[in-house]
Amino acid sequence: MQGLRLYKIEKLCSEIAIGQLFDRSNPAVDSIISYPLRASWKLNPKRTAQCPQFLISIPKKRIRHAVDRVQMRRRVREAYRLNRHLFPHNLPIDIAFIYVANELLPYSKVEHSVKRILSKINEKYNGLSQSESSPCTAPNPPEENQPAQ
Repeated sequence: MQGLRLYKIEKLCSEIAIGQLFDRSNPAVDSIISYPLRASWKLNPKRTAQCPQFLISIPKKRIRHAVDRVQMRRRVREAYRLNRHLFPHNLPIDIAFIYVANELLPYSKVEHSVKRILSKINEKYNGLSQSESSPCTAPNPPEENQPAQ
């Protein structure tokens, strides 16, 4: 992916993939706790898009107010967006970030947690990345309407 924006292709939307990610009996799923986040991930070679996909879960049991859940979701998403360069971009990996703290925490703590998680994933899958160029390319930006001549 070029640039720092998040594209739709990077969102994990498949119900089957999400179910496999949260299946406790699946030995292919790895996880790590880096307070205030817990991350679960697994390699998904069946997927056509060869780029990481992620989801963020902020449980209502932990953060009761919707505005606070949205705020934490934005903080986690921003930390991921700015630090996703820490692991290979050509792996079809599914990642779930689950918030485990009971209170709102500042962005700096969330970012530190995301960095630790992504570096741990990088350590595990560093040998599997085949090339530096990512086959998962961003869609071209829409062209400006050119006046007819």
